[in-house]
Amino acid sequence: MKTAALTLILFGCLAGLSFGQSNHNVGLGIMLGEPTGISFKMWNRQTVAWDGGAAWSFVSGKYFQIHSDFLLHNFNLFKVETGRMALYYGAGARIKFGNADSTGSSVVLSLRVPIGISYEFERTPVELFIEVVPMLDLLPQTEPNMAGAVGFRYYF
Repeated sequence: MKTAALTLILFGCLAGLSFGQSNHNVGLGIMLGEPTGISFKMWNRQTVAWDGGAAWSFVSGKYFQIHSDFLLHNFNLFKVETGRMALYYGAGARIKFGNADSTGSSVVLSLRVPIGISYEFERTPVELFIEVVPMLDLLPQTEPNMAGAVGFRYYF
């Protein structure tokens, strides 16, 4: 029951966003890494966005996770001839469902701190990204963790 409530809270926050003046809309794509899955991103302002994902791990203990992050983008750091490139960073949460761990729990709640680089093409509504995500598992026990991905999103 707690897991369902936390899941609804995470994605409910995303549904309530009001979009500002931006050339972005909603992006949907794929992320490859640990874990691998579906990625989406919704822009709130020119440099502020929410992203999220639903992903599966096939390497370390076969699990499914959902996550959501609040992201800030710095487009002034990299100068490119066409398109836009940004350093992004933020904070978010993850809920991981899988095999029971040493505490007997099959659900893990974590804080996420994604850091990455994204590139948006000038004439094609596609974004490429690469990120590393240090995490702190909070429940059922506190321990550090790490994730990473490369991927793309197509904007509608």
